[in-house]
Amino acid sequence: MSPIVIEDLEDPRVAGFRDVRERDLIGRRGLFVAEGAVVLRALVAPTSRCAVESVLLDERRAGGLADVRAVLGDRAPVYVAAQGLLDAIAGFPLHRGILALGRVPAPVPLADAVGPGPKTLLVVGGVGNHDNMGALMRNAAAFGVDAVVLDDRCCDPFYRKALRVAVGATLALPIVRGGPLEAVLAELQTRDVECLALSPAGGERLRGLETPARRALVVGTEGPGLPPGVIASLRSVRIDMRDGFDSLNVATAAAVALHEITQP
Repeated sequence: MSPIVIEDLEDPRVAGFRDVRERDLIGRRGLFVAEGAVVLRALVAPTSRCAVESVLLDERRAGGLADVRAVLGDRAPVYVAAQGLLDAIAGFPLHRGILALGRVPAPVPLADAVGPGPKTLLVVGGVGNHDNMGALMRNAAAFGVDAVVLDDRCCDPFYRKALRVAVGATLALPIVRGGPLEAVLAELQTRDVECLALSPAGGERLRGLETPARRALVVGTEGPGLPPGVIASLRSVRIDMRDGFDSLNVATAAAVALHEITQP
């Protein structure tokens, strides 16, 4: 399908791209915005779990994204506009010149995420920072996590900035949206998944840790970390550091721990 030229700010075909930042705050009723070439390519990749609704490009970028347009075929329209009009539609200067609307996939049931066989899960409790959420998703994809489980206090992993930080990795990951963290962990344990609470006060060293084939790394919010009751109820692990320094950013700590437990 050839790109469709947009010349009118009020063209209803690009209504979903209007006022991007304001609508980031109130949601899009099951849709999300992907920004930039890296995230767009992740969205249209065969591994993506998300349907593409439409694409809006700076007219100067269309030629460089011929591969994306070829993959899309007639599945979704590709619109192009002059940079000034594109900025007006989005509501801010869109330096990357690339937006797409995708559809959020249905959450994966926890029972499906922990089906038979070896499993490595990342369980996230209370992370509300979109940079950290995006980095956690990127780490999960990098280390072959089978599913990411988010409790009911986590921010939206499909928020535009979180997707950008994740370099689109979120779009291919099975994601479980659970209830309270304690309830999520209880269900995992009933399904024969050992939950490892990552904490500076963990009882076991991460280095050389042996884990079962069905395991979940559990991380908490920046600063407070996991609730003390959660740590006390699980097998707790720590990353040893030099004296006087005991913590890392949650996404960095998760990357170190996932690397350790997933390497043969």
